[in-house]
Amino acid sequence: MNKKWAIILSFFLIASCVTAYIGYQYYSALFHDNVDVGDRTNIVYVYPSSSVDSLITELEPYFVHRGSFNKARRVLSFETSDLKVGRYDIKTVKSNRDLINLFKGGRQSPVKVVIYNENTVSDVVGKISKYLYIDSVSLESYVMQSEALAEAGFSGPNLLALFIPNTYEMYWSISGESLVNRLLRENKVFWERKNRLTKAKEVGLSPFEVYTLASIVDRETLASREKPIVARLYLNRLKKGMLLQADPTVVFANQLFETRRVLYKHLKTDSPYNTYVYPGLPPGPIGISSISGIDAVLNPVDHNYLYMCSKPDNSGLHNFASNLSQHNRNANAYRRWLDAKGIR
Repeated sequence: MNKKWAIILSFFLIASCVTAYIGYQYYSALFHDNVDVGDRTNIVYVYPSSSVDSLITELEPYFVHRGSFNKARRVLSFETSDLKVGRYDIKTVKSNRDLINLFKGGRQSPVKVVIYNENTVSDVVGKISKYLYIDSVSLESYVMQSEALAEAGFSGPNLLALFIPNTYEMYWSISGESLVNRLLRENKVFWERKNRLTKAKEVGLSPFEVYTLASIVDRETLASREKPIVARLYLNRLKKGMLLQADPTVVFANQLFETRRVLYKHLKTDSPYNTYVYPGLPPGPIGISSISGIDAVLNPVDHNYLYMCSKPDNSGLHNFASNLSQHNRNANAYRRWLDAKGIR
């Protein structure tokens, strides 16, 4: 081999080695492990104002080699325009390629949104917004003005009946519109299950009325075994045209959610929610109803009770009566117990 070809061959060998080395470096940047969560939080949020540079700064503690990520970023053309707003779980991500594709693909990790036992729309919306990017003021405004909710009958006093208590998986970046549509679907599915719509007709109530009565039952007793009894008691009173005289409606009318004792002056409050003053059911729920409360109204125990009073102890249970004289004896015993305990 002459000297000329030796030089050419050497050049190609060197070039090949350099190319192979560079290729290996970029291969390593893409596919080798470079993300180590360790004992740090594994959740990363991308906001509308986030940029790739700000994201890299946030992720820097997780990188084994930041330079390696920058190489991968260039190869995959990862730009701010590729970012999708959301909540991302990087716990199982190891390579730069997988990390970049996670954000470019908008593969969010859902949050568990718990809806349970709130008294007002503001309360439940405030609780929901704590899980999501949307703020409570914007979400409440959207819910209050939603045409989709109004068309489905969820407006004014009936708006609370939209919320079926459960734990829902949602994306952190969900919009107000998508949230409303999700809740509407969940509500529809709930009432279509277990013959609930048929059972509502059998007890002579609409789903909204069932929900409203259930919200009272829930606040009368926490004992699941008592709920079907309490539900029938109120259905008996409605059938006879009697005032419901449900203390939880008085609490709601007076906004005394922390009180342990309803006083005579509270019973006189002029509010359509005060069932000591106005006949029939209140105009809407007095809080979110539990599923057990709704099903208690739909499956009430058969009895002739018309009155109930808390037992004079700390059990949270009740004495029931079918006539006023027996009820008065139960009520007097309970009042004496409250006085002895100094509960005002």
